[in-house]
Order: sequence, then structure tokens, then C-alpha cells
Amino acid sequence: MAGHSQFKNIMHKKGKQDAIRSKLFGKFAREITVAAKMGLPDPNMNARLRAAVLAARAENMPKDNIERAIKKASGADAENYDEVRYEGYAPGGVAIIIEALTDNRNRTAGEVRSYFTKAGGALAETGAVSFMFDRVGLVEFDRKVASEDAIMEAALEAGADDVSSNEDSHEVITSLEGLRDVAKALEAKFGDSKKAALIWRPQNMIAVDDEAGEKILKLIGSLEDNDDVQNVYVNAEFSDALVAKMSG
Repeated sequence: MAGHSQFKNIMHKKGKQDAIRSKLFGKFAREITVAAKMGLPDPNMNARLRAAVLAARAENMPKDNIERAIKKASGADAENYDEVRYEGYAPGGVAIIIEALTDNRNRTAGEVRSYFTKAGGALAETGAVSFMFDRVGLVEFDRKVASEDAIMEAALEAGADDVSSNEDSHEVITSLEGLRDVAKALEAKFGDSKKAALIWRPQNMIAVDDEAGEKILKLIGSLEDNDDVQNVYVNAEFSDALVAKMSG
């Protein structure tokens, strides 16, 4: 998760926060609508919808926006989105997985391909890099909810596989099958999580030099800026100097 966490921190520290937040709310709304359409429109009865709502709340998305996105799923004019996964290679041989929700596969594929081309990378076939990642569950809590020892003890007791903590949050890793039960047990003890979702976790991180790292971060930035792209995962690890530079 290191590469992803580093990039997330860069995005939070960058300017134009209002524009970033507006785009983020749009992505949350799309995920909430899709989740509500695929199951019951009740977060308590729909695990994917609950995870989407929790993630939206963690970024202070207004309650009205969340409710509107849920109601939109049952409307006759609700858009149909396809879930698509793209895989590719960035400079330095780094692997990237992109998850998207799109109403036009050709448009999204063309845009994603252009980002890779401009960055000096290459889009690959589905399955080309995903074997280098594990599909796991993630339950994330704000750093302030508990100490590292308390989170670790509760997570292991709930059946989690791993826990890592940084200055902003505690990240609890679970199996695919264990995500719901672990999230439920930890939320009963620590309150709502910031995030509870299935993610792609790199099996090994690749340390990249700053020249390649800057290209990779710009590529991820372009991908994250696309309305159709929901999540980006990368197995790159960047230097502290580059992170500081890109955060400026």
C-alpha cells in the first residue's frame, strides 16, 4: 500500500482542493448509484453500498448528495455503468491496475491508453499485471480512534491478516471472505471506518528513481483526474524527496 498511500498524501496536500473535492464527490456518487442498483438501496443490507457511503462520509460529502445518488439508482433515467479493469506498465517497469465505472467503454479505453502513451508506459491485456497483486479487503480507520496496539489486538481477534499504521490512519487487511465480518467487529468497537472495500494489494514494491517516479505520479494524476476512473493501484515506492517535491 505504500505507493498508493504516498500518492494519496500528495493529492491531499495539493492545491485546488475545491475542484478535487467536487470531482471526488462525483466519483462517490457514481459508485453509490451503481452499488444501490446492484443490490438493496439500504446501506445496512448492502455491503458494497455501505462501504461507498462510509467512504463518501469520510470525505465530508453532503448527506443530500449521498441520498440523491441512492435514489437515482431506482429512477427510470439512471445511467448504466459498466465495471472495467485496465492493467498496464508505467516507466520503470511498474505495474498499474485501474478500476473504472463507465457508460462508454470505447471512450474510457481510449483516454486511459492515451495517458499511458504520453507517460511512456503501455496499456496491457487484462491479467498482465494483476498476478503481481493480491485481491484483499481493507478496513481503514482514522489514526485518532485508537492506538496501534489497540487496533492490532482487535484486528487479529476479529480475524484480520495484517495491520499497518501511518500518521493519518490505521489500515487493516483481511481476506476477501473476511472483509464484512472484520469490518463489522472493528466498527462495533471503534465506530464507523473511513473505508471498507476490496482492493488490489501489491505483493512486492518496486523502488523507482525520481525521474521515473515523477512520470509515474503524473500518470496516476491523469488517471485519477478522469471522471470514469474510480481507483488506481501501483506497486511503486517513491523517495521522500520526490513526495516532498510533488506535494509542494
